[in-house]
Amino acid sequence: MAWDEWEQIKAEVAQKQAASMRLNAIAPDTGHGGGGGSPDLVVHDDQLGKLGNMAYELRERLMLDGDVARPSTFKASVDLFNDGLDMGSALTELHDAWNTQLGTLKEACAHISNHLDFTRAQHAKDEDYVVTGMRNAAGHLMTVSRINDYYAPKSAEA
Repeated sequence: MAWDEWEQIKAEVAQKQAASMRLNAIAPDTGHGGGGGSPDLVVHDDQLGKLGNMAYELRERLMLDGDVARPSTFKASVDLFNDGLDMGSALTELHDAWNTQLGTLKEACAHISNHLDFTRAQHAKDEDYVVTGMRNAAGHLMTVSRINDYYAPKSAEA
């Protein structure tokens, strides 16, 4: 590549970046916070529960179904190795790799299930804290009806 070509490519890239990097305006306020057009994170407890149960059930099935061929595979690898075939040691390596991968997958399923259970519990605690811990400017606890005064839609009288 000639030097002139290199300089031309650099100039083209710089021009494209200059056009795409203009930050002279913000997105219009959509009322969701965060400045984006989509709503903030929404957590549905029942969905988290279903996902956690699915991960748990998958782990339980992997513990049973993923281990069905292990004993016969290991026996076959030993028999092949004892008969002097190199395939026996290769099958042993395959057996060990399968067990390692299966263990990793079971751990991942357990981690997902546990994390979702923790997330559900923590979200419930956070929600309870927000509901029972809102205070006014003077530091006094606010009642639910008082909180609604702040967030109720404005009437047409104003």
